[in-house]
Amino acid sequence: MHSCDVTIDNVTKIEGSAGLKVSINDDKVTELKFIIQDYRRFYTTAVKGKPIIAVPSFLSRICGTCSVAHLFAAIKALENSQGIQVSEQTKILRRLAYDGLMIRDHSLHLYFFTLPDVLGLDSILDIPDDDNAPGHVLLHDSFDIKQAGTDITNVIIGAAIHAPYPTPGGFLKLPDQTKFPELIESLEKIRPQVLRGIKAFYDWPENLIRNSDYLALRNGTRFDFLDGFLLNANGKKVPSEEFLSFMEEVVVPYSQSQGYRFSDTHEDYLVGALARINFNKDLLHPRTKADAAQFLDVFPSKNIYHNNLAQGIEVLNCVDDAIDILKNLNIDPEPPVRKPPVAGIGVGVVEAPRGTLYHMAKVNDKGMVEDYDVIVPTSQNQITIENDLKKYFNENLNKEEGELKLAAEKIIRAYDPCMSCATNFLKIDWIRK
Repeated sequence: MHSCDVTIDNVTKIEGSAGLKVSINDDKVTELKFIIQDYRRFYTTAVKGKPIIAVPSFLSRICGTCSVAHLFAAIKALENSQGIQVSEQTKILRRLAYDGLMIRDHSLHLYFFTLPDVLGLDSILDIPDDDNAPGHVLLHDSFDIKQAGTDITNVIIGAAIHAPYPTPGGFLKLPDQTKFPELIESLEKIRPQVLRGIKAFYDWPENLIRNSDYLALRNGTRFDFLDGFLLNANGKKVPSEEFLSFMEEVVVPYSQSQGYRFSDTHEDYLVGALARINFNKDLLHPRTKADAAQFLDVFPSKNIYHNNLAQGIEVLNCVDDAIDILKNLNIDPEPPVRKPPVAGIGVGVVEAPRGTLYHMAKVNDKGMVEDYDVIVPTSQNQITIENDLKKYFNENLNKEEGELKLAAEKIIRAYDPCMSCATNFLKIDWIRK
Protein backbone atom coordinates (compact mmCIF):
# COMPACT_ATOMS: atom_id res chain seq x y z
CA MET A 1 0.00 0.00 0.00
CA HIS A 2 1.37 3.41 -1.00
CA SER A 3 -0.20 6.39 0.75
CA CYS A 4 1.24 9.84 1.24
CA ASP A 5 0.77 13.55 0.76
CA VAL A 6 3.10 15.33 -1.66
CA THR A 7 3.65 19.08 -1.34
CA ILE A 8 5.79 20.94 -3.85
CA ASP A 9 6.15 24.44 -2.49
CA ASN A 10 7.70 26.14 -5.49
CA VAL A 11 7.90 24.86 -9.04
CA THR A 12 11.14 26.12 -10.56
CA LYS A 13 12.60 27.03 -13.93
CA ILE A 14 9.24 28.48 -14.91
CA GLU A 15 7.83 31.98 -15.03
CA GLY A 16 6.56 32.97 -11.53
CA SER A 17 5.37 31.07 -8.47
CA ALA A 18 3.45 27.80 -8.53
CA GLY A 19 3.11 24.76 -6.32
CA LEU A 20 1.73 21.24 -6.39
CA LYS A 21 -0.15 19.23 -3.79
CA VAL A 22 -0.87 15.54 -4.28
CA SER A 23 -2.76 13.17 -1.96
CA ILE A 24 -2.22 9.45 -2.54
CA ASN A 25 -4.26 6.81 -0.74
CA ASP A 26 -4.24 3.07 -1.43
CA ASP A 27 -2.14 3.48 -4.57
CA LYS A 28 -4.50 6.01 -6.09
CA VAL A 29 -4.31 9.78 -6.52
CA THR A 30 -7.32 11.09 -4.63
CA GLU A 31 -6.50 14.79 -5.04
CA LEU A 32 -4.09 16.80 -7.14
CA LYS A 33 -3.83 20.57 -7.19
CA PHE A 34 -1.57 22.59 -9.48
CA ILE A 35 -1.58 25.94 -7.72
CA ILE A 36 -0.72 29.18 -9.53
CA GLN A 37 0.22 31.52 -6.70
CA ASP A 38 0.85 34.96 -8.19
CA TYR A 39 -1.42 35.36 -11.23
CA ARG A 40 -3.47 38.34 -10.09
CA ARG A 41 -1.45 41.44 -10.92
CA PHE A 42 -4.28 43.85 -11.85
CA TYR A 43 -2.79 45.14 -15.11
CA THR A 44 -6.21 45.05 -16.75
CA THR A 45 -7.62 47.25 -13.98
CA ALA A 46 -4.67 49.64 -14.10
CA VAL A 47 -5.20 50.47 -17.80
CA LYS A 48 -8.77 51.65 -17.29
CA GLY A 49 -8.97 55.38 -17.93
CA LYS A 50 -5.71 55.43 -19.88
CA PRO A 51 -5.46 56.66 -23.49
CA ILE A 52 -5.04 54.15 -26.30
CA ILE A 53 -1.52 55.30 -27.12
CA ALA A 54 -0.24 54.43 -23.61
CA VAL A 55 -1.85 51.04 -23.11
CA PRO A 56 0.27 48.63 -25.24
CA SER A 57 3.56 49.62 -23.66
CA PHE A 58 2.03 49.32 -20.22
CA LEU A 59 0.60 45.86 -20.90
CA SER A 60 3.89 44.59 -22.32
CA ARG A 61 5.04 44.64 -18.68
CA ILE A 62 2.79 41.65 -17.94
CA CYS A 63 5.70 39.42 -18.95
CA GLY A 64 9.40 40.12 -19.09
CA THR A 65 10.45 37.34 -21.45
CA CYS A 66 7.58 37.50 -23.95
CA SER A 67 6.58 41.14 -23.61
CA VAL A 68 6.40 41.43 -27.41
CA ALA A 69 3.47 38.99 -27.44
CA HIS A 70 1.46 41.13 -25.02
CA LEU A 71 2.54 44.29 -26.84
CA PHE A 72 1.26 43.06 -30.22
CA ALA A 73 -1.92 41.49 -28.78
CA ALA A 74 -2.74 44.81 -27.11
CA ILE A 75 -2.00 46.79 -30.28
CA LYS A 76 -4.23 44.47 -32.32
CA ALA A 77 -7.08 44.75 -29.80
CA LEU A 78 -6.90 48.54 -29.77
CA GLU A 79 -6.61 48.80 -33.56
CA ASN A 80 -9.66 46.56 -33.95
CA SER A 81 -11.60 48.69 -31.49
CA GLN A 82 -10.89 51.72 -33.69
CA GLY A 83 -11.21 50.12 -37.12
CA ILE A 84 -7.55 50.84 -37.92
CA GLN A 85 -6.12 48.93 -40.90
CA VAL A 86 -2.33 48.84 -40.98
CA SER A 87 -0.10 48.63 -44.06
CA GLU A 88 1.41 45.43 -45.45
CA GLN A 89 4.81 46.78 -44.48
CA THR A 90 3.71 47.08 -40.85
CA LYS A 91 2.36 43.52 -40.90
CA ILE A 92 5.63 42.18 -42.31
CA LEU A 93 7.75 44.07 -39.80
CA ARG A 94 5.61 42.78 -36.94
CA ARG A 95 5.98 39.25 -38.30
CA LEU A 96 9.74 39.70 -38.44
CA ALA A 97 9.88 41.03 -34.89
CA TYR A 98 7.80 38.08 -33.77
CA ASP A 99 10.28 35.70 -35.38
CA GLY A 100 12.91 37.30 -33.17
CA LEU A 101 10.73 36.86 -30.09
CA MET A 102 10.17 33.17 -30.75
CA ILE A 103 13.84 32.47 -31.46
CA ARG A 104 14.92 34.16 -28.24
CA ASP A 105 12.12 32.95 -25.96
CA HIS A 106 12.08 29.32 -27.12
CA SER A 107 15.86 29.05 -26.86
CA LEU A 108 15.72 30.33 -23.27
CA HIS A 109 13.24 27.61 -22.30
CA LEU A 110 14.77 24.79 -24.30
CA TYR A 111 18.42 25.25 -23.41
CA PHE A 112 18.40 26.90 -20.01
CA PHE A 113 15.35 25.20 -18.46
CA THR A 114 14.85 21.89 -20.28
CA LEU A 115 18.31 20.86 -21.48
CA PRO A 116 19.36 19.90 -17.91
CA ASP A 117 16.41 17.46 -17.85
CA VAL A 118 17.59 15.96 -21.14
CA LEU A 119 21.12 15.54 -19.74
CA GLY A 120 20.00 14.28 -16.34
CA LEU A 121 21.47 17.31 -14.57
CA ASP A 122 20.06 19.82 -12.10
CA SER A 123 21.25 22.95 -13.90
CA ILE A 124 23.19 24.22 -16.89
CA LEU A 125 25.86 25.15 -14.36
CA ASP A 126 26.50 21.42 -13.98
CA ILE A 127 27.47 21.00 -17.65
CA PRO A 128 31.27 20.49 -17.66
CA ASP A 129 33.36 23.10 -19.42
CA ASP A 130 34.67 20.54 -21.85
CA ASP A 131 34.02 20.45 -25.58
CA ASN A 132 33.53 16.68 -25.39
CA ALA A 133 31.06 16.79 -22.48
CA PRO A 134 27.40 16.04 -23.30
CA GLY A 135 25.50 19.28 -23.59
CA HIS A 136 28.54 21.57 -23.79
CA VAL A 137 28.17 22.25 -27.52
CA LEU A 138 24.38 22.62 -27.23
CA LEU A 139 24.69 25.13 -24.42
CA HIS A 140 27.13 27.24 -26.38
CA ASP A 141 24.88 26.93 -29.43
CA SER A 142 22.11 28.43 -27.33
CA PHE A 143 24.08 31.62 -26.71
CA ASP A 144 24.33 32.25 -30.47
CA ILE A 145 20.69 31.32 -31.12
CA LYS A 146 19.33 33.49 -28.34
CA GLN A 147 21.52 36.41 -29.44
CA ALA A 148 20.27 36.17 -33.03
CA GLY A 149 16.67 36.48 -31.83
CA THR A 150 17.57 39.40 -29.60
CA ASP A 151 19.38 41.16 -32.45
CA ILE A 152 16.29 40.93 -34.69
CA THR A 153 14.02 42.53 -32.12
CA ASN A 154 16.61 45.17 -31.26
CA VAL A 155 16.83 46.25 -34.90
CA ILE A 156 13.17 45.93 -35.88
CA ILE A 157 11.30 47.18 -32.78
CA GLY A 158 14.01 48.84 -30.69
CA ALA A 159 14.43 46.25 -27.91
CA ALA A 160 13.85 42.60 -27.13
CA ILE A 161 11.88 43.50 -23.99
CA HIS A 162 9.39 46.39 -23.75
CA ALA A 163 10.06 47.50 -27.32
CA PRO A 164 9.57 51.26 -27.94
CA TYR A 165 8.91 51.39 -31.72
CA PRO A 166 5.55 49.57 -32.23
CA THR A 167 2.37 51.60 -31.71
CA PRO A 168 -1.29 51.32 -32.73
CA GLY A 169 -1.31 52.00 -36.45
CA GLY A 170 2.31 51.14 -37.19
CA PHE A 171 5.73 52.17 -35.93
CA LEU A 172 7.01 55.28 -34.18
CA LYS A 173 10.39 54.60 -35.73
CA LEU A 174 11.21 52.34 -38.66
CA PRO A 175 14.24 50.02 -38.55
CA ASP A 176 17.61 50.73 -40.11
CA GLN A 177 17.75 48.55 -43.21
CA THR A 178 21.55 48.75 -43.43
CA LYS A 179 21.66 46.30 -40.52
CA PHE A 180 19.75 43.60 -42.39
CA PRO A 181 22.78 41.88 -44.04
CA GLU A 182 24.37 41.32 -40.64
CA LEU A 183 21.14 39.79 -39.34
CA ILE A 184 20.93 37.47 -42.34
CA GLU A 185 24.51 36.33 -41.78
CA SER A 186 23.88 35.53 -38.11
CA LEU A 187 20.68 33.63 -38.94
CA GLU A 188 22.40 31.50 -41.56
CA LYS A 189 25.15 30.77 -39.04
CA ILE A 190 22.77 29.45 -36.38
CA ARG A 191 20.74 27.16 -38.68
CA PRO A 192 23.02 24.12 -38.13
CA GLN A 193 23.03 24.88 -34.41
CA VAL A 194 19.23 24.98 -34.30
CA LEU A 195 19.05 21.65 -36.14
CA ARG A 196 21.51 20.13 -33.67
CA GLY A 197 19.23 21.19 -30.82
CA ILE A 198 16.14 19.83 -32.57
CA LYS A 199 17.81 16.41 -32.86
CA ALA A 200 18.66 16.43 -29.14
CA PHE A 201 15.01 16.96 -28.20
CA TYR A 202 13.88 14.45 -30.84
CA ASP A 203 16.18 11.81 -29.34
CA TRP A 204 14.98 12.46 -25.76
CA PRO A 205 12.95 9.33 -24.89
CA GLU A 206 10.61 10.91 -22.31
CA ASN A 207 7.00 10.05 -23.03
CA LEU A 208 3.61 11.01 -21.59
CA ILE A 209 0.61 10.36 -23.82
CA ARG A 210 -2.82 11.74 -23.03
CA ASN A 211 -5.79 12.36 -25.31
CA SER A 212 -6.34 16.04 -24.62
CA ASP A 213 -7.70 18.46 -27.21
CA TYR A 214 -5.74 21.35 -28.71
CA LEU A 215 -6.31 24.98 -29.67
CA ALA A 216 -4.22 27.20 -31.95
CA LEU A 217 -4.36 29.82 -34.68
CA ARG A 218 -4.16 28.63 -38.27
CA ASN A 219 -3.44 30.84 -41.26
CA GLY A 220 -4.41 29.24 -44.55
CA THR A 221 -1.30 30.47 -46.39
CA ARG A 222 1.65 30.27 -43.98
CA PHE A 223 2.78 29.30 -40.50
CA ASP A 224 1.69 32.40 -38.60
CA PHE A 225 1.68 33.55 -34.98
CA LEU A 226 -0.24 36.79 -35.53
CA ASP A 227 -3.12 36.17 -37.95
CA GLY A 228 -5.57 33.37 -38.64
CA PHE A 229 -8.65 31.60 -37.40
CA LEU A 230 -8.91 29.46 -34.27
CA LEU A 231 -8.98 25.69 -34.68
CA ASN A 232 -9.32 22.70 -32.36
CA ALA A 233 -8.76 18.98 -32.88
CA ASN A 234 -12.47 18.35 -33.51
CA GLY A 235 -12.32 20.61 -36.54
CA LYS A 236 -14.23 23.48 -34.97
CA LYS A 237 -12.96 26.79 -36.28
CA VAL A 238 -14.00 30.36 -35.54
CA PRO A 239 -12.63 33.83 -36.28
CA SER A 240 -10.11 34.92 -33.68
CA GLU A 241 -12.42 37.66 -32.43
CA GLU A 242 -14.82 34.89 -31.31
CA PHE A 243 -12.18 33.33 -29.07
CA LEU A 244 -14.48 33.19 -26.07
CA SER A 245 -17.02 31.06 -27.95
CA PHE A 246 -14.61 28.15 -27.62
CA MET A 247 -14.41 28.03 -23.87
CA GLU A 248 -15.99 28.11 -20.48
CA GLU A 249 -14.27 29.54 -17.44
CA VAL A 250 -13.69 27.22 -14.50
CA VAL A 251 -13.16 28.61 -11.01
CA VAL A 252 -10.11 26.99 -9.42
CA PRO A 253 -10.59 27.84 -5.73
CA TYR A 254 -7.05 26.95 -4.66
CA SER A 255 -5.33 28.90 -7.45
CA GLN A 256 -4.92 32.57 -8.32
CA SER A 257 -5.70 31.67 -11.94
CA GLN A 258 -9.00 30.61 -13.38
CA GLY A 259 -9.00 27.52 -15.58
CA TYR A 260 -10.66 26.90 -18.95
CA ARG A 261 -12.37 24.05 -20.78
CA PHE A 262 -14.06 23.84 -24.14
CA SER A 263 -17.66 25.01 -23.81
CA ASP A 264 -19.15 22.32 -26.06
CA THR A 265 -17.35 19.19 -24.79
CA HIS A 266 -16.39 20.45 -21.29
CA GLU A 267 -12.97 18.87 -21.88
CA ASP A 268 -9.56 20.30 -21.10
CA TYR A 269 -7.29 21.41 -23.92
CA LEU A 270 -3.68 22.34 -24.62
CA VAL A 271 -2.26 25.49 -26.19
CA GLY A 272 1.34 26.06 -27.26
CA ALA A 273 3.92 24.86 -29.76
CA LEU A 274 2.66 21.26 -29.73
CA ALA A 275 -0.83 22.40 -30.74
CA ARG A 276 0.59 24.73 -33.40
CA ILE A 277 2.79 22.08 -35.05
CA ASN A 278 0.04 19.46 -34.80
CA PHE A 279 -2.29 21.72 -36.77
CA ASN A 280 0.10 23.65 -38.98
CA LYS A 281 3.13 21.56 -39.91
CA ASP A 282 1.96 21.62 -43.54
CA LEU A 283 2.39 25.42 -43.51
CA LEU A 284 5.99 25.49 -42.28
CA HIS A 285 8.62 27.20 -44.42
CA PRO A 286 9.74 24.91 -47.29
CA ARG A 287 13.36 25.03 -46.12
CA THR A 288 12.28 24.07 -42.61
CA LYS A 289 10.17 21.18 -43.88
CA ALA A 290 13.06 19.88 -45.97
CA ASP A 291 15.72 19.99 -43.26
CA ALA A 292 13.47 18.90 -40.37
CA ALA A 293 11.53 16.21 -42.29
CA GLN A 294 12.77 13.39 -40.04
CA PHE A 295 11.63 15.20 -36.90
CA LEU A 296 8.28 16.29 -38.32
CA ASP A 297 7.23 12.68 -38.86
CA VAL A 298 6.22 12.37 -35.18
CA PHE A 299 3.52 15.02 -35.58
CA PRO A 300 0.64 15.15 -34.92
CA SER A 301 1.70 13.95 -31.49
CA LYS A 302 -0.04 13.42 -28.15
CA ASN A 303 3.22 13.26 -26.19
CA ILE A 304 3.46 16.39 -24.04
CA TYR A 305 7.27 16.20 -24.12
CA HIS A 306 7.08 16.84 -27.86
CA ASN A 307 6.12 20.41 -26.96
CA ASN A 308 9.87 20.92 -26.56
CA LEU A 309 10.58 19.40 -29.97
CA ALA A 310 7.83 21.55 -31.48
CA GLN A 311 9.43 24.68 -30.01
CA GLY A 312 12.74 23.72 -31.59
CA ILE A 313 11.07 23.30 -34.98
CA GLU A 314 9.38 26.68 -34.57
CA VAL A 315 12.79 28.26 -33.95
CA LEU A 316 14.03 26.87 -37.27
CA ASN A 317 10.90 28.07 -39.06
CA CYS A 318 11.34 31.56 -37.61
CA VAL A 319 14.98 31.60 -38.73
CA ASP A 320 13.98 30.69 -42.29
CA ASP A 321 11.03 33.09 -42.35
CA ALA A 322 13.18 35.95 -41.04
CA ILE A 323 15.90 35.31 -43.62
CA ASP A 324 13.35 35.54 -46.44
CA ILE A 325 11.85 38.76 -45.09
CA LEU A 326 15.22 40.41 -44.53
CA LYS A 327 16.37 39.52 -48.05
CA ASN A 328 13.25 40.84 -49.77
CA LEU A 329 11.96 43.76 -47.69
CA ASN A 330 12.54 47.34 -48.81
CA ILE A 331 11.30 49.77 -46.19
CA ASP A 332 9.36 52.82 -47.28
CA PRO A 333 8.89 55.79 -44.94
CA GLU A 334 5.38 55.82 -43.51
CA PRO A 335 3.79 57.34 -40.40
CA PRO A 336 1.48 55.33 -38.13
CA VAL A 337 -2.17 55.23 -39.18
CA ARG A 338 -4.16 57.62 -36.99
CA LYS A 339 -7.94 58.09 -36.79
CA PRO A 340 -10.23 60.18 -34.58
CA PRO A 341 -11.24 58.04 -31.57
CA VAL A 342 -14.54 56.18 -31.63
CA ALA A 343 -16.31 54.02 -29.09
CA GLY A 344 -15.67 50.37 -29.82
CA ILE A 345 -14.63 46.92 -28.65
CA GLY A 346 -11.66 45.12 -30.16
CA VAL A 347 -10.05 41.72 -29.72
CA GLY A 348 -6.42 40.82 -30.33
CA VAL A 349 -5.44 37.15 -30.47
CA VAL A 350 -1.85 36.04 -31.09
CA GLU A 351 0.18 32.91 -30.49
CA ALA A 352 2.51 33.75 -27.61
CA PRO A 353 5.51 31.43 -27.22
CA ARG A 354 3.53 29.37 -24.70
CA GLY A 355 0.19 29.39 -26.56
CA THR A 356 -2.87 31.33 -27.60
CA LEU A 357 -3.10 34.77 -25.96
CA TYR A 358 -6.29 36.86 -25.85
CA HIS A 359 -6.62 40.63 -25.29
CA MET A 360 -9.91 42.54 -25.33
CA ALA A 361 -10.19 46.34 -25.22
CA LYS A 362 -13.32 48.43 -24.75
CA VAL A 363 -12.67 52.05 -25.67
CA ASN A 364 -14.91 55.12 -25.33
CA ASP A 365 -15.34 57.93 -27.87
CA LYS A 366 -12.62 59.94 -26.13
CA GLY A 367 -10.04 57.27 -26.93
CA MET A 368 -9.84 56.12 -23.31
CA VAL A 369 -9.94 52.48 -22.22
CA GLU A 370 -13.11 51.63 -20.28
CA ASP A 371 -12.56 47.90 -19.85
CA TYR A 372 -9.83 45.37 -20.60
CA ASP A 373 -9.41 41.61 -20.38
CA VAL A 374 -6.46 39.25 -20.85
CA ILE A 375 -6.47 35.45 -20.97
CA VAL A 376 -2.99 33.96 -20.92
CA PRO A 377 -1.86 30.51 -22.14
CA THR A 378 -0.90 29.14 -18.73
CA SER A 379 -4.39 29.64 -17.30
CA GLN A 380 -5.78 27.76 -20.30
CA ASN A 381 -3.29 24.93 -19.71
CA GLN A 382 -3.84 24.69 -15.96
CA ILE A 383 -6.47 21.93 -16.03
CA THR A 384 -4.55 19.96 -18.65
CA ILE A 385 -1.37 20.16 -16.57
CA GLU A 386 -3.26 18.81 -13.56
CA ASN A 387 -4.74 15.95 -15.58
CA ASP A 388 -1.35 15.03 -17.05
CA LEU A 389 0.18 14.96 -13.59
CA LYS A 390 -2.68 12.87 -12.24
CA LYS A 391 -2.22 10.37 -15.07
CA TYR A 392 1.52 10.14 -14.43
CA PHE A 393 1.20 9.68 -10.66
CA ASN A 394 -1.52 7.04 -11.01
CA GLU A 395 0.59 5.04 -13.45
CA ASN A 396 3.91 5.33 -11.58
CA LEU A 397 3.21 5.05 -7.85
CA ASN A 398 5.67 2.15 -7.61
CA LYS A 399 8.55 4.55 -8.28
CA GLU A 400 10.73 6.20 -5.68
CA GLU A 401 9.62 9.56 -4.32
CA GLY A 402 12.62 11.37 -5.76
CA GLU A 403 11.86 10.03 -9.22
CA LEU A 404 8.22 11.11 -8.95
CA LYS A 405 9.33 14.56 -7.86
CA LEU A 406 11.68 14.98 -10.81
CA ALA A 407 9.04 13.69 -13.24
CA ALA A 408 6.51 16.23 -11.93
CA GLU A 409 9.05 18.99 -12.59
CA LYS A 410 9.67 17.75 -16.13
CA ILE A 411 5.97 17.50 -16.98
CA ILE A 412 5.24 21.00 -15.76
CA ARG A 413 8.30 22.39 -17.54
CA ALA A 414 7.23 20.71 -20.78
CA TYR A 415 4.35 23.18 -20.88
CA ASP A 416 6.78 26.08 -20.39
CA PRO A 417 4.31 27.74 -18.02
CA CYS A 418 4.62 31.52 -17.90
CA MET A 419 4.96 32.52 -14.27
CA SER A 420 8.64 33.77 -13.55
CA CYS A 421 12.18 32.47 -13.76
CA ALA A 422 13.08 30.90 -10.41
CA THR A 423 16.55 30.16 -9.15
CA ASN A 424 15.98 27.43 -6.56
CA PHE A 425 14.77 23.90 -7.12
CA LEU A 426 11.61 22.17 -5.99
CA LYS A 427 11.15 21.49 -2.32
CA ILE A 428 8.89 18.54 -1.65
CA ASP A 429 7.57 17.25 1.66
CA TRP A 430 6.41 13.63 1.90
CA ILE A 431 4.02 12.75 4.72
CA ARG A 432 3.55 9.00 5.03
CA LYS A 433 0.20 7.71 6.18
